[in-house]
Amino acid sequence: MVTAASVFVALDYPALEPALACATTLAPFGVRFKLGLELFCRCGPPGVAALQGVTGPLLLDLKLHDIPRTVGRATAALCTLGAWGLTLHAAGGAAMLRAAVQAAQGGAGEPLRCLAVTVLTSLDEPALQALGVRLPLREQVASLTRLAQEAGCAGAVASPQEAAVVRAAAGPAFLVVTPGVRPAGVAAGDQARVATPQEAIAAGADALVVGRAVTAAPDPPAALRRLLLALGATAARAAPD
Repeated sequence: MVTAASVFVALDYPALEPALACATTLAPFGVRFKLGLELFCRCGPPGVAALQGVTGPLLLDLKLHDIPRTVGRATAALCTLGAWGLTLHAAGGAAMLRAAVQAAQGGAGEPLRCLAVTVLTSLDEPALQALGVRLPLREQVASLTRLAQEAGCAGAVASPQEAAVVRAAAGPAFLVVTPGVRPAGVAAGDQARVATPQEAIAAGADALVVGRAVTAAPDPPAALRRLLLALGATAARAAPD
């Protein structure tokens, strides 16, 4: 069943104050929230604590990518923040992902969910080939999904156009998180591979990330309400899994 907790609102703001204002306004819908790299770099752990006082546990979309030792230690540090999940680049390799997964077990309470980013939604087939990737895009997503699952990650991040690829590669228990979600009529912006929320859910997504379609709308609560209604989602507050 699709619930409001299936939707992550991206708090992509340049400062903590507008992010807190947005979260305070939209939290009553029962959605979850995602904190990206820019705002984390600006507000750090104190900002995470302030936001989580309003939002509940956040998805930290930091896309870690470094040698295994560094990523493991960074993940251990992030475990202390009480977040819901953390993104890492699957292209960092199996050893890096395993280091993060192992470190994620060390926090108090629920383990931090490690979600592996497959192929960024800003990339298309020519851009991927320019990076030296010889597999077709969908095959690359499937390959990185299997790598992430074998390393113990809780799920993968992929565009809604490849949600079905992730689901087929990893099975029903693996979380599929899809950014690049745009309601019909909303511009794609800087993302190359997008789909509507309904298309993403139909393709097998467990969680949708929505940003400017809601946060930059003239009336964000009305935009979020329309999105939830279009999904047939309940707006009751739901605790993280």
